[in-house]
Amino acid sequence: MKIIGLTGGMGMGKSTAAAAFRRARIPVFDADAAVHRLQGKAGRAIGAIEAAFPGTIRDGAVDRPALRQAVLGNPAALTRLEHILHPMVEAAERAFIARARRAGKRAVVLDIPLLFETGGHRRVDTVVVVSAPLPIQVYRVGLRRRMSREDIEAVIIRQMPDREKRRRADVVVRTGLSRNHTLRMLNRFIRRIGDTKPGI
Repeated sequence: MKIIGLTGGMGMGKSTAAAAFRRARIPVFDADAAVHRLQGKAGRAIGAIEAAFPGTIRDGAVDRPALRQAVLGNPAALTRLEHILHPMVEAAERAFIARARRAGKRAVVLDIPLLFETGGHRRVDTVVVVSAPLPIQVYRVGLRRRMSREDIEAVIIRQMPDREKRRRADVVVRTGLSRNHTLRMLNRFIRRIGDTKPGI
């Protein structure tokens, strides 16, 4: 079974790429969604986050703006949070891959924003990086999230630069031109995987 790593900064187009893989009936593990479940009501990470960051839990779930304020600009706090979440996310990822193997899937996609930063690229066969120019990235994030431009730029700065991700990628998908252009590139790659129906 081929394991594909999908990555790129926020606002770069990972959701569009992941949707194309799903339409091709390739299972996708969404690391961000796994984090949301861990931080949601009765999530496995709630107790550890409350102990490490008092006041960031509300009504049994993580208060995401409060947690963001607790870690942004504080590398030690961010590292502490990552040490809580990353092992739990990796456990969920391993269970996902095991289910796909049992189901006889030809390929899976691991949608992981910090694939390189966390060493996840060593667990995959191929790395696909989605990339767009910085102004488009900031604009897209601003449309989706209630974050100031300063907060958006602070998150972008702590991630590996886009040019370095592109340099280390096996496949680069440019998402700053048009949706049709992006899907054509993705479908070309999907056809190369073999025995899957391209997402249209």
